[in-house]
Amino acid sequence: MWINLGRLIMLCVWAFMALNLIQPFPRPLNIFINVALIFMVLMHGLQVTMLKSTLKKDHPKISRMQELRFFLFGVFELLDWQKKQDAQKKEGK
Repeated sequence: MWINLGRLIMLCVWAFMALNLIQPFPRPLNIFINVALIFMVLMHGLQVTMLKSTLKKDHPKISRMQELRFFLFGVFELLDWQKKQDAQKKEGK
């Protein structure tokens, strides 16, 4: 439940930042939002890159759709993915 709430909040944050690109907010706020957007794109992109580079060779590749989900939802998607990976490991043992 908390992960889905976090995903919803992330979608709202992305929408708020995209709205600033379409219809800029008043002067001091729009600069802050643009800086936050750049920072978020860099951090989420870095997270996806680090995840892809740390996967083991025998692990199945992450699909483009999964990469997009990691990029959009950040740590919330990573937590859900990790929980699913742990469940699969327990089933395999």
